[in-house]
Amino acid sequence: MKNIRQVWHELAAVYSQNQLLIDKLWQEIENAYSSSGRHYHNLTHIEHMVNQATGCKSQIADFDALLFSIFYHDFVYNTLRNDNEEKSAVAANDALVTLGVPEEKIARCVKQILATKEHTATQDSDTQYLLDIDLAILGESSEIYQTYARAVRKEYAVYPNFVYRKGRRKVIRHFLDMERIFKTDAFHSKYELQAKANLAHELMELSN
Repeated sequence: MKNIRQVWHELAAVYSQNQLLIDKLWQEIENAYSSSGRHYHNLTHIEHMVNQATGCKSQIADFDALLFSIFYHDFVYNTLRNDNEEKSAVAANDALVTLGVPEEKIARCVKQILATKEHTATQDSDTQYLLDIDLAILGESSEIYQTYARAVRKEYAVYPNFVYRKGRRKVIRHFLDMERIFKTDAFHSKYELQAKANLAHELMELSN
């Protein structure tokens, strides 16, 4: 498991020698993902994604942009709003500008973060990998998946059961109705069958 603070510092140092700025941006990331109510979309999720990405690094055209996207894709996360991805993309843009990251790389990062809103297929291979990495938890063992599902429920604790269950069923059906949950062949072969089994089991439980 990579230390994600170290990953951030090594990544940011490619574009800026200002250690105070790099430390400040990391603290903002850490604070955002450690804020109250973050039971799943937290630093553990980011660590899981960084490690997944590292495992398929050879398949990624712009690994730095992908890492920046991972660090910022859930930077803003409010279960009462539907503009989290847009606000996270703005936060990423602002931070990367201050680091001196090239405009084209920032634009790529912003586009990738916005793609996590709908998780629909795209022609961009790196974005496909980001989406699959973000959803890899769905294809983990049933025990890990159940822990994930309970954590997501805690994040939506403000909603009563009948409201949450209706919304969650809609989300699960959306994934089950997809021809492929995972866009890349690597993640499809590794996680697809287990993900569909996990989702179908949760749907059954939510329908009882």
